[in-house]
Amino acid sequence: MAIECLVLGAGQEVGKSCAVVTINGKRIMFDCGMHMGYLDHRRFPDFSLISKSSDFNTAIDCIVITHFHLDHVGALPYFTEVCGYSGPIYMTYPTKALSPLMLEDYRKVMVDRRGEQELFSNDDIMKCMKKVIAVDLKQTVQVDKDLQIRAYYAGHVLGAAMFYAKVGDAAMVYTGDYNMTPDRHLGAAQIDRLQLDLLITESTYATTVRDSKYAREREFLKAVHKCVADGGKVLIPTFALGRAQELCILLDNYWERMNLKVPIYFSAGLTIQANMYYKMLISWTNQRVKETYATHNAFDFKNVRSFDRSLINAPGPCVLFATPGMISGGFSLEVFKLWAPSEMNLVTLPGYCLAGTIGHKLTTGKPTKIDLDKDIQISVRCQIHQLSFSPHTDAKGIMDLVKFLSPKHVILVHGEKPKMASLKGKIESDLGIQCYYPANNDTVCIPSTCWLKADASKAFFRSSLNPNFKFVKTISEDKSNLVSKETEATSVLQVHDERVAEGILIVERSKKAKVVHQNELLLMIGKDKHDVQFAYCCPVQIGNLERTKGMDFALSKNVVSTSDECSWLHLLFAKLSTKLGGNIQDFGQHLQVDSIHISICLKDICPYRTTNGPQKESAVFFCCTWSVADVNLAWEIISIMENLDLSII
Repeated sequence: MAIECLVLGAGQEVGKSCAVVTINGKRIMFDCGMHMGYLDHRRFPDFSLISKSSDFNTAIDCIVITHFHLDHVGALPYFTEVCGYSGPIYMTYPTKALSPLMLEDYRKVMVDRRGEQELFSNDDIMKCMKKVIAVDLKQTVQVDKDLQIRAYYAGHVLGAAMFYAKVGDAAMVYTGDYNMTPDRHLGAAQIDRLQLDLLITESTYATTVRDSKYAREREFLKAVHKCVADGGKVLIPTFALGRAQELCILLDNYWERMNLKVPIYFSAGLTIQANMYYKMLISWTNQRVKETYATHNAFDFKNVRSFDRSLINAPGPCVLFATPGMISGGFSLEVFKLWAPSEMNLVTLPGYCLAGTIGHKLTTGKPTKIDLDKDIQISVRCQIHQLSFSPHTDAKGIMDLVKFLSPKHVILVHGEKPKMASLKGKIESDLGIQCYYPANNDTVCIPSTCWLKADASKAFFRSSLNPNFKFVKTISEDKSNLVSKETEATSVLQVHDERVAEGILIVERSKKAKVVHQNELLLMIGKDKHDVQFAYCCPVQIGNLERTKGMDFALSKNVVSTSDECSWLHLLFAKLSTKLGGNIQDFGQHLQVDSIHISICLKDICPYRTTNGPQKESAVFFCCTWSVADVNLAWEIISIMENLDLSII
């Protein structure tokens, strides 16, 4: 049965991750995100493609959320409380704890501060989270009697997971976002070696191979230190959970080593709550953070404090983490408008920026002016740095994961179309795995492999253990040339033991599949053995009849004499051996190739001959019989015989 993947989001773009996968009749929604770059109908996935009647409880068996970022969870309260889905939702414990913080922070920014239409309320968020079932890493969850899922550590952000899903014999993995290298607070992604029909993987950095993390950290610290040493202000637009914690650890340690007194600020109260959860969920961090936890909690920052809005225009240097990342709105945009006109200041963008956001404009064109809308234009004279501290894996990491899992098929999501096309080509050429990168609202059908566990009967085992000797006569190399007399050619006996287990797979109603011997099957169904045989009387030409008659062979006018039977068969054996090698056997009265039996025909009228009547002196007829299993080989041999010349030159 095929696996179908309907891509509702993150198809040839980064944003609103959502893939609905049908696997052996079960339908799973992986992620339910929103697009941060749109405010119109493109913000959410087109849920009508799942069910035209909006009966989502019947159409979807479960939802799996990989992590708390809004492009993966942002549309979930809308889908559950507005669209009416009330089925099971699975995510890890940290994702369940942190998702409502992210969703409420977004709602406040969009509704309370920007006056946008409310898509879901705080009550909707709380009701949605009550439907969530939290899972542990490597915990196998039986969604129903057929569908099971399992979470694996993905790195990326706290609680992020890859999810394995299996229904019957079909299995797949959906990665969400992941990181194949550890950072200062999280470990690298880890997953078992699984037998998969399909891998759906993110491809944000499909063509990027990063340099060493140490070099990137050093470059970041150098740029920040230089700016504050010159009296400037550093704006680091970042989301409150994830890279903010990693960069805070990095800067806090650097400030301690360098004994710097310049203040480091966090702009969002959300970060205080987030840090509390990071402290509580220490088991989801990397080994270094866990080992030092008893003496020092890595998230107790000595040099980082909360930011007051009155400090925006305060003189002197500082470092400010402001949300959201990408400068797509909120407080980071408010600060950017005030700090961007000064060439002393620095804006450093530590991660990926969506097309359409100010962050993306800053990193692609280095503009001197940015139009915020038709009335507001921002002068950009500050320094711009983009340093790749993204929590996404790079192209090498993606290739490493695909090679490790070696699925039968790969679908790329969460990436830019040209880069995805390049990665697809590399996966197919280097790894030989079929790869797809569908657009939004496209469906990809993946053929799955069906594995069936079957018992085997004792008779089948005995038949496979018995020797299967074949005695094959072949013409010795030095005597095979027909320039010499055919009768002088010597035969060499070769013995083969091709022990092949041949059985019949049966599946009785309400019973397990079983492999039996063919004779057992006849007894089970109460039938006698019946073999279908085919026959054909094949003429073989004798071109140089006079020369041939001069040998020890005799031809009567109408029929070959019985005494010469073996001579003609031996001559045919010699001719066929040059064509078929050692596969033909000479048993004196007939030749044998597998089930194909060849004997000389002594009849004037043969039922297997296409044209009857008196035989011509220029041809000898051979009756060929065979079973259905060797039909193709039989006609190949007959074709050879009809084009042979038994003359002795």
